[in-house]
Amino acid sequence: MNYLNGLNEQQKQAVMHTEGPLLVVAGAGTGKTKTLTHRILHLIHNNVEPWSILAITFTNKAATEMRERVIDMLGSDDHIPKMSTFHSLGVQILRQWHQKLGISKYFNILDTQDKTSLIKQAMKHHDIDPKQWEPRKIASVISRAKANEKTAENYEPNKNPLTQYAAIVWTKYEELKRAEGSLDFDDLLSETYFLLRDDQEVREYYQNLWGYIHVDEYQDTNTIQYKIVKTLAEKHKNICAVGDGDQNIYSWRGADMKNILNFEKDFPGARVIILETNYRSTQNILQAAHDIISKNTERIEKKLVTENHQGEKILLYEGFSANQEASWVANKTQYYIRSGTEPKDIAVLFRTNFQSRILEEAFLNRMIPYQVVGVKFFQRKEIKDVMSYLKAAFNRESLSDIRRVINEPKRGLGKVAIAHVFAGQAEKLSAKAKLSYESFIGLLDAIYEYAQTNEPSETIKYIIKHTGFEKKLGEGNDDDKERLENMKELVTYAKKYDDLDDAYDRFFEEVALLSDQDSLGSNTKDSNTVKLMTIHSSKGLEFKHVFVVGLEQGLFPSERDEAKNKHEDEEERRLCYVAFTRAKDQLHVSYAKLRTIYGQQRINEPSEFLRDISDTLIDYDEDSYSNMKGSDTSERNYYNQDDDGEITETFYLDF
Repeated sequence: MNYLNGLNEQQKQAVMHTEGPLLVVAGAGTGKTKTLTHRILHLIHNNVEPWSILAITFTNKAATEMRERVIDMLGSDDHIPKMSTFHSLGVQILRQWHQKLGISKYFNILDTQDKTSLIKQAMKHHDIDPKQWEPRKIASVISRAKANEKTAENYEPNKNPLTQYAAIVWTKYEELKRAEGSLDFDDLLSETYFLLRDDQEVREYYQNLWGYIHVDEYQDTNTIQYKIVKTLAEKHKNICAVGDGDQNIYSWRGADMKNILNFEKDFPGARVIILETNYRSTQNILQAAHDIISKNTERIEKKLVTENHQGEKILLYEGFSANQEASWVANKTQYYIRSGTEPKDIAVLFRTNFQSRILEEAFLNRMIPYQVVGVKFFQRKEIKDVMSYLKAAFNRESLSDIRRVINEPKRGLGKVAIAHVFAGQAEKLSAKAKLSYESFIGLLDAIYEYAQTNEPSETIKYIIKHTGFEKKLGEGNDDDKERLENMKELVTYAKKYDDLDDAYDRFFEEVALLSDQDSLGSNTKDSNTVKLMTIHSSKGLEFKHVFVVGLEQGLFPSERDEAKNKHEDEEERRLCYVAFTRAKDQLHVSYAKLRTIYGQQRINEPSEFLRDISDTLIDYDEDSYSNMKGSDTSERNYYNQDDDGEITETFYLDF
């Protein structure tokens, strides 16, 4: 029982409650992963078979961290529980029972771009103009409907024309997917749930298999995920849900706050344990975060406490312009790095993606190493080309992959020839085109045959060489050679799957399901960099120094075209709470009086969130060009400075 010694009293209670439903309300930085892994260890030490334990989370990064901690504590990886993301769990179940669904075991998983492409085809079939109706928005409507247990057959659009067009397109989109043996990300969850719901054999198999179920980030579950969990836990009721309603920031993709608030109704007799001891941040940071979140009403009451020192006050900067704000962030960052802070210990967080551009310019000017999180390695064209060759070799029904590489590199198959191929009219090809097409099919056969006796990394080398990519890109310009280097980086990435029994299955699955956070470490050359990211992408991460920029009314909290409801208002506060609690040592907040958005320059008021923070917690940066509080006049002077600090213009504004 020595493993219990490092736990606080609340963590220990959560670990030792093994029978019956349990809700662990775990505030930011309160050691929820430690609690989960120790609970799994405790079950195993109490003679629960590892194979009967399931732990589900949202990112591969979180699942990997959990798995590594359990292996480290057990001292072996011979028999460990199933630890997986929701989507990965869906892939496993659907592959195991693929025959019941009438799909290939090696079904293709459509990424966002591939999905949008099929939506466009479905729109074209119905003569719907993609310039007038954005395919991504139609895809989003379908995605949200699937998350709410809807299908193309029972979906009922509202009066919004977008939902009506989505209803028209949806059926054809499903037909196109089925024709090429593909599923999209939403299908991995909805098809899994429908299979569990409708097939008694499958349902009882998994209910008997997993007697102890753990769900991380329970507040982020949508309707389908919630129903999957509820179905799996139906027999034994041994479910441990860990989450924090204050960090529910994904309602826009279906996350339903009611799932955590109604846990005790869904699982009668459930025990609720609240973790409030924070091990990450200073007292000042936690108090500022509490000042923000305490104004929300849709929450389980708690207040984070810590034994950490008081810490530095929150550093507030008011800039005249967005350029000035970005320069301040870059200068501060440069100062920290020169003082010995590793770049990877610094993060700049913003509400929306467009804010990164001006920050990037400031970082480039000062030659500060940075990485914009969300620009995925696996979304690069050259990487998708190699992966499409590999996926098409394993699944000839994957028309999206075949369409992508049938003439890449160029092999003399033009649009007309490709149209004949996809119409099943290969006999209409010219002699030259027919020879090229047969060569392409022969190449796919050769790749598949090679893969049967070689590891993924070696097969990718084979693809790069035998497709002609190596020769073409190697003889090209600098950009071509960089693309070839990226392909070689894919070989390096694939090596970690080489020794696994189900190497290709795992490789296909994890590449398809990588999230923004999972891609953080995918390119080791960029690992020691300052991270620029949206607040949504930062969830689950922590940094010594955190900058939260653009705290302006209308930007953060954001304004919407439609009237916001109470839940949306409170989600903006939860987003701010998440941003603040990423900081360990020093939190910086800033805003700009002038910012150009969509080509229009606008004058901003400071965010209401800044007004909510107690004055005793804030220091005003000495480089600020005005005082935001404490002034008894509404007339202020502003100075515009160049990068060297020289005043170039003086502005006088009356607010």
